[in-house]
Amino acid sequence: MQENKNTKALSDIDLLVERAIDGDADAFGRLYDMHVDRVYRHVYYRVGNVADAEDLTQQVFLRAWQAVHRYKKSASPFLAWLIKISHNLVVDFYRSNKAVTYLDLDFLASEPSSNPEHLAEVRFEQQQMRQAILELSGDQQQVVLMRFIEGFSYSEIAASISKSEGAVRVILHRALVRLMKILEKVKQ
Repeated sequence: MQENKNTKALSDIDLLVERAIDGDADAFGRLYDMHVDRVYRHVYYRVGNVADAEDLTQQVFLRAWQAVHRYKKSASPFLAWLIKISHNLVVDFYRSNKAVTYLDLDFLASEPSSNPEHLAEVRFEQQQMRQAILELSGDQQQVVLMRFIEGFSYSEIAASISKSEGAVRVILHRALVRLMKILEKVKQ
């Protein structure tokens, strides 16, 4: 039953994309509503600032609207296409601002606690993980964030970064091995 629901959702997205390609602003608006949260989350974890993330997310959808006629379904899923646009905008953002990379990993807190010792421990672990992820290469950072923070499938990640699923798996494996080594050094 879940498979039929996913198939229907995909066909709904495909229909909306086709309508948007034909210039239907309402269809593009529905695509925006369906994908804005995931695009925003992707951008936010890359820039770490709410205002910048909101601005960049809006730019993603503006560029997508301007280029939707060039979207090819066979090339990548629509969401992966949006993520590719967002990735390019984030890269441009850092090039133009010479900004320091920031990564907010507040998602690591497993449960709210009023125990100050527990909160201090969680913050410390978050800071260690943030620093470790920032030591990874750009592709490794992106794959780790897309897989574990945003919950993208391997095929979505592959389409987004223009690599095969096998290459994504290799990048992720190498990133995790590197993260373990980095974190082991920190604990010594």
